[in-house]
Amino acid sequence: MSRVGKHAISIPSGTSVEIKDHVLLITKGAIKESYDVPTCLNASVDENSVIFTPVDNDRQTKAMWGTTQRNFSNIICGLNKDFSVTLKLSGVGYKASVKGKQLVLQLGFSHDVNYDIPEGVAINCPDVTTIVITGKSKKLVGDIAAELRQYRKPEPYKGKGIIRQGEFVYRKEGKKK
Repeated sequence: MSRVGKHAISIPSGTSVEIKDHVLLITKGAIKESYDVPTCLNASVDENSVIFTPVDNDRQTKAMWGTTQRNFSNIICGLNKDFSVTLKLSGVGYKASVKGKQLVLQLGFSHDVNYDIPEGVAINCPDVTTIVITGKSKKLVGDIAAELRQYRKPEPYKGKGIIRQGEFVYRKEGKKK
């Protein structure tokens, strides 16, 4: 039985939730979001909460129960406050800057890496070695952070690369004589 899925999700004031054909429609002011509920779950909306219940008792349904509850909870949280991820650039000459709708990264290649900033996400650089990604969708913010990290993963010998804040980079000892 899911320990996460059985908890009700409280709806903050100013936010409305409706169900139409296994689709939850969430509105807060001018912002509208939707979430498709898997067919193995039922959703019920009360005045202040949303509860997901499983249709049957198989393994896949139990797995989707907690996942659906967390995904919907993240949408509700994102409407009230933005999610953010901070990336640090570690390496000689590694720099980042925002020019218009593009993030320009200098990562030791022979050319600059230009990354187009998608809609719904804001990227800023408080200094040349820090990138802050903020947005209403936790999934989109995490996907962009992972995509930027792919350009230069942290390497274990010198620790150079794009490192997520709070991430531990395992360091190895170099070659000995």
